[in-house]
Amino acid sequence: MFGVQFITHHTDTITYLDSVRIALEGGCRWIQLRMKNATEIEFLEAAKAIRKLCDEYEATFILDDHVEWVGLTGADGVHLGKNDMPVDEARKMLGRSRIIGGTANTYADIERLWRQGVDYIGCGPFRFTTTKQNLSPILGLEGYSSIMKQMAAHNIHLPLVAIGGILLTDVAVILQTGVTGIAVSGAILNAENPVEETSRFMEQDKVEK
Repeated sequence: MFGVQFITHHTDTITYLDSVRIALEGGCRWIQLRMKNATEIEFLEAAKAIRKLCDEYEATFILDDHVEWVGLTGADGVHLGKNDMPVDEARKMLGRSRIIGGTANTYADIERLWRQGVDYIGCGPFRFTTTKQNLSPILGLEGYSSIMKQMAAHNIHLPLVAIGGILLTDVAVILQTGVTGIAVSGAILNAENPVEETSRFMEQDKVEK
């Protein structure tokens, strides 16, 4: 379920909707819609179109930030950043049937999210990335290893997805730290053949597991 997550982005030649179609055609089955500077109309139009695409491919569809639009768009859940609505408040609005993910950069973040009832953690960044603004301190392999050990020591068992500048060549070593999956964006869209690159990410994830 958490193997490879695709975070939407766009380029000069690829729209947000195109990026989702690419990821789905390449075999990814988890899409997170992130459109930080979009208007409400732009976001909702994209979300409704992406919901239809995800239905065609039986993929999970998550909104970034917008708890208030989960029901309206038919999304499966929401991913909340460190400055977004607290997880426990979102849970009151969405109930147990919706997925709620949270962003973490430290073990303290993870413990807080766990206590609030999050379903999974997006943890990063692995390295510098241009697809996200206001970047937290870089974790690297040692950061993930340390966090996974602390989670185990405190009996916290949550899916943890690594994110932030991850390339295909990073997947094997990242998964060896014990994380559950990876989230990608730019590495796919900037590839010579984005659909094939998505497939390579999916295959690499299967090999390592």
